[in-house]
Amino acid sequence: MSYNILVTGGAGYLGSTMVPALLEAGHKVTVVDNFMYGQSSLNHVCHHPNFNIVRGDIRLESTMLPLMKKADVIIPLAAYVGAPLCSKDPVGASTVNHDAIEMMIKNLSKDQWVLMPTTNSAYGTGDENNFCTEESPLRPISQYAIEKVKIEQALMSHSNTISYRLATVFGMSPRMRIDLLVNDFTYRAVYDKFVVLFEPHFKRNYVHVRDVTRAFLHGIDNFETMKGQIFNVGLSEANVSKMELCLEIQKHIPEFIFPEAAVGKDPDQRNYIVSNAKIEATGFKTSHSLSAGIADLIKGYTMIKNTRYGNV
Repeated sequence: MSYNILVTGGAGYLGSTMVPALLEAGHKVTVVDNFMYGQSSLNHVCHHPNFNIVRGDIRLESTMLPLMKKADVIIPLAAYVGAPLCSKDPVGASTVNHDAIEMMIKNLSKDQWVLMPTTNSAYGTGDENNFCTEESPLRPISQYAIEKVKIEQALMSHSNTISYRLATVFGMSPRMRIDLLVNDFTYRAVYDKFVVLFEPHFKRNYVHVRDVTRAFLHGIDNFETMKGQIFNVGLSEANVSKMELCLEIQKHIPEFIFPEAAVGKDPDQRNYIVSNAKIEATGFKTSHSLSAGIADLIKGYTMIKNTRYGNV
């Protein structure tokens, strides 16, 4: 079945992978994005007759309400993602990550569907075995995690919603983010051949950006049985420590080294093993391994090098 889908932040890291897949699945897709990074990551879908693009700010009711009225499904991807960016601009982060989404929820009709990414970074260190399910207590520390938890609570008061607590995403995307952990470590392995590890035995879960897209398509196709619920979305084979991640990258780049030093601290103290059994029980299974994603990143970094302020 085809739906009118509104995607906020659709030109971002997740959206620029997801939007083409939604169009390919037969949906009509409208993207609203402020293009704050100057990206042109949706150039390749402009030819599609079911694609529409709006340059706008999701915090403005005058922008959002007319777009929302036309939507059967809303996928709110627009966000200040991650603790460092939120710390850099806490007011912008709060108005985008919390206030704008609260305004959207307030103006939803009872029949509209919402599928929204939240985060599993709020789990902190999990239980005594560092194990987390959707029922585990949340212990958010950073502004990013705290506001994502608040919004998830508000979201679940609307009956037609799914919240996806995403693992740390990795992989190549038209709007690339090199700062995500797997992407960052692989970039450093390619160009520097080393990274200095802090908290090397902290574990977390990972998921490929293309599997995030697949999870959203799965949610649309199985909405009636999944609505009103929260799901962890991650690669179950990739509950690994930073050290184990580096060892995986080293299989691809043997000269990569990763000495340990107490030079930093995770702002959300993420150290957990996440269960993805709940979404897997609905028939969803990831298809992109950590190793395959690293291989793709190495190919991608042949084309990408951050030399904006360098001479070589």
